[in-house]
Amino acid sequence: MIYSITGKLRLVTPAFCVVETGGVGFRCAASANTLGQLPARGSEVTLFTHLAVREDAMELYAFATEQEKKCFQLLIGVSGVGPRVALAILSDSTPDRLMLAVAAGDVKAITRAQGVGPKIAQRIILELKDKVASEDLAAELGGSAGAVASMDLSGTPSAKAEAVSALVALGYGQSDAAAVIAKEEDGLPVDELVRRGLKAFMRSK
Repeated sequence: MIYSITGKLRLVTPAFCVVETGGVGFRCAASANTLGQLPARGSEVTLFTHLAVREDAMELYAFATEQEKKCFQLLIGVSGVGPRVALAILSDSTPDRLMLAVAAGDVKAITRAQGVGPKIAQRIILELKDKVASEDLAAELGGSAGAVASMDLSGTPSAKAEAVSALVALGYGQSDAAAVIAKEEDGLPVDELVRRGLKAFMRSK
């Protein structure tokens, strides 16, 4: 497995980039988010990589962060989700926002990605929801994922989950509501969480 690649950035296209190292140019498929973070051509760059080996081809996928790489590997582990679909999802959403959408069961947020229908989105949520809630995965992903792991979004609704539902009922997106509520301290009542969530949305306008 090629863990990462460091070299000169020789080419950037809407679907891939070419990194030259040791006199060899490596074609790396990447998400729009990663491609948008690349430096100017000719600059040195380090990308985290995943090598996919098939009977008829080998494809190298590159990511700006280890978190995005981990999300890609989680997505292609879902039945029916291939590398192209995984890249489309990561082009539309950051790792934090994707994990919050999965934890909140937000099908609509995932189907915003090109070529991703409701059935695939539901399968992603079904197969990844328990993994997203694990402390080990939260530690690997960092950021908002740690807050996701502390939110009880299954079984008996927690105050945070109820607050997310209330904000959604008021017209806010489920993943956006989950992101806002995840930042609040534990133990607050639902009405206080909703009040703080509304204030956070007002400040962001």
